[in-house]
Amino acid sequence: MDRLDTMRLFVRVLERRSFTAAAADLGLPRSTATEAIRRLEEHLGARLLERTTRQVNATQDGEAYYRRCLSILAEIEDAEAAFRNAEPFGLLRIDASTLLTRTFLLPRLPEFLDRYPRIDLQIGQSDRLVDLVREGVDCVIRVGEPPDSGMIMRRLAMIREITCASPAYLERHGTPASPDALDGHQAVGFVSSRTGETLPFEFTVAGNIREVRLPGRVAANNSDTAADLARLGLG
Repeated sequence: MDRLDTMRLFVRVLERRSFTAAAADLGLPRSTATEAIRRLEEHLGARLLERTTRQVNATQDGEAYYRRCLSILAEIEDAEAAFRNAEPFGLLRIDASTLLTRTFLLPRLPEFLDRYPRIDLQIGQSDRLVDLVREGVDCVIRVGEPPDSGMIMRRLAMIREITCASPAYLERHGTPASPDALDGHQAVGFVSSRTGETLPFEFTVAGNIREVRLPGRVAANNSDTAADLARLGLG
């Protein structure tokens, strides 16, 4: 393994906090990854990593070397891209909810793969909060206002949301004509993976967002399951 490959491995180990995960990402045996980092520390004369039974962390020297590696590898990638017409290649790991994947991603997937023949795609499906760096995910697609973050974010589209109930539920409880008419109704709760709390309904009233919390006997942390619960007449 040459010096640049070892740098890439070192960066990946820290990002994934795991020798096993980093080695799998780079298609290496774990023993090869461990030996390469041992030789790197020996070559530099410094301990770069602190290993525990659960994860790997950088020492002070390791953090400094990590930042230098990021800078060096970024410059190399920029230089190489200028001579290969910047055609994207490699494995792209994304994560999106089942609903977004089925509705927006899959219909355009054949076109995307035809346009970028050197990209392989790995699709994860969840509504939970994803740690991109630690889990080795390149990008996530989510709905809602993002929290403050140092990550790069871009708005892809505006999607209109509506509040739904099954015909059987409306027949039993009536059809509310406004948020004020929701008293006495039941909700199918959606549980936030970030806070663990059930999210309120949000309505736009006179240009302002109004939150309404309703009682309910069932809740889910998956949008497809929540939709199925509503179809069953449970809120």
